[in-house]
Amino acid sequence: MVWRALGVALALVALTWSVPAGAVMVLRWGEVLPPDHPSVQMVERIARSVSQRTQGYLQIQAYPAGQLGTTRDQIENVMVGTQQLTTEGAAAIGQFFPPLGALEAPYAWRDEAHLRAVMKSPIAEELSRAFIEKRGVRILAATYYGVRHLTTTRKPVHTVADLREFKLRVPENEVFVAMVRAWGAKPTPIPFGELYLALRQNVVEGQENPLPTIDAAKLYEVQKYLVLTGHILTPRLILINERTWRALGRPFQRALVEAIEEAVAWHNQEILNRERTLLDKFRQLGMEVIQPDVESFRRPVLESLPKQFEAQWGPGLFQRIVNTR
Repeated sequence: MVWRALGVALALVALTWSVPAGAVMVLRWGEVLPPDHPSVQMVERIARSVSQRTQGYLQIQAYPAGQLGTTRDQIENVMVGTQQLTTEGAAAIGQFFPPLGALEAPYAWRDEAHLRAVMKSPIAEELSRAFIEKRGVRILAATYYGVRHLTTTRKPVHTVADLREFKLRVPENEVFVAMVRAWGAKPTPIPFGELYLALRQNVVEGQENPLPTIDAAKLYEVQKYLVLTGHILTPRLILINERTWRALGRPFQRALVEAIEEAVAWHNQEILNRERTLLDKFRQLGMEVIQPDVESFRRPVLESLPKQFEAQWGPGLFQRIVNTR
């Protein structure tokens, strides 16, 4: 865990264990990703660990594959408390608290180590405190979701000019829509749970996601070309309703934080491992892997997006993220 508030919780490890008064507490943790994605497996690891650490008094129930609704639904559910936990991309959460959208800005990140450095910095602490104050939601951790690339069906893409008028599926948030428009393509927001069918039925011509997500969702079955644009490194944030967090009490908070720390470390390494091996798998499955002119994609985005979103993200926030070492 990277924020000071959770550092306090970890420091409580020396306290004598005591179960909060009342019956077994059950928390619902929703995910839009399929069950075999590392993000869902991470939640299952956390659930087992938390149950063991609390002798079964704190239980986490995992709901993968959008069982609790779309990305937007689940973030709203956590804000009002009908669902206690979710994991989502920073740009999607930024629809409800715009400064967080800067954490998923295109071409902001160098690599996973850069992400970890920012999440240990005052930037993360400031955003976390403000999110609690504005929306009543606490960020428990940031996970490395991977580097996002394009896939297409009928047309190979080598430069940004090849995307002109191209119907590209994007997540339902402003940052991704603006990026695709800067490329000259037609952004088409579609919930993740509907993506496979939309590609199979040619509702859209392509999409963009990290390699492990392309694999877990079996998008290689409905896409021919993988274009290594590397346009976004996505941090997915673990969110908990703040009233729920306070109701847990210190022993349960400690158990949850420790379980999350261990599972996030496993998750991030698993994503990195899969990123190293999946290109060969996709080639064997018949996809053509293209190394495009990345600069042609980068240039129009950096010329427009930081200026376009500065008022929402906050003055200088994008550059602070870029400059963090």
